Amino acid sequence: MTLYKIENEVGLHSPVLVVCLEGWIDAGFGAQGALAALEKQIETKVIATFDTEELINYRSRRPTLNVKDGLNDGIQWPVIELRHGKDPLGNDVLVLAGAEPDLRWKNFADEVATLAKSLEVHLAVGLGAFPSPAPHTRPVRLATTATSEILAEEIGHLDGSLAVPSGVEGVLEKSFERLGIPAVGLWARVPHYVSAMHYPGASASLLDGLVKLSGISLDTTELHAAASGTRERVDDLISQSREHTDMVSQLERQVDMEGAFPQQFDHIPSGEEIAAELERYLQDHEADKGPSNNDPDGGD
Repeated sequence: MTLYKIENEVGLHSPVLVVCLEGWIDAGFGAQGALAALEKQIETKVIATFDTEELINYRSRRPTLNVKDGLNDGIQWPVIELRHGKDPLGNDVLVLAGAEPDLRWKNFADEVATLAKSLEVHLAVGLGAFPSPAPHTRPVRLATTATSEILAEEIGHLDGSLAVPSGVEGVLEKSFERLGIPAVGLWARVPHYVSAMHYPGASASLLDGLVKLSGISLDTTELHAAASGTRERVDDLISQSREHTDMVSQLERQVDMEGAFPQQFDHIPSGEEIAAELERYLQDHEADKGPSNNDPDGGD
């Protein structure tokens, strides 16, 4: 018995597969922001669904109960879907999205890889983001987990050896590799003190990396514009505190050193206090702007 069901048959030509599953680390909501921007430009339809009864533990990832006027209006269950669309140039793009499985990771990864092989996927790219000792005043850099040195060098990687907890994307990469499908995970390095808020610069860098690796056509202008606005708001807050200004200056010096990516974080503030202040600041900023033009309650 397979873990997936084909919903729609499609003819594909050497598609790229983008993997973005919810539930693992996603600092600054970088991966989910990138996925939203991608699907805003590429209309997708579901071609396969995965059996969440076999893959999801509903006590750890509970479904959503919709209540309307006191009545049970239905249950919204977690889903895992493979979607298909075409970019503006006509390139085939597959997207594996939804909930990260809680169970049967090895089986899930092997079946996804087998399905990808049957669909003639030529490259699989996972999207993610992690908190990093990096300043918001510099472009968001990417790190990779890849199945080949060529792919790792194409974007950049952390030197040396690391042993870190894995999401299912890491397991998928090894299954892709066994079937001869090149695979790479793109990880945005999000400044640790803004990792709890939406950080569009991370999403923009992820999509720029995806475009560079895959050759598909995506416009990241809107994300970069949003990133500029976020930087201005963070600049405003940082400038109000000598301690925060000094922290950012220290991070700038470290990342500006040629080839530097700090591995020892002992002298870098945790960022929890500033992160909380940033959230309060941005909430107040949005409140000061008043209701948007699209808010039906905002007019007389």
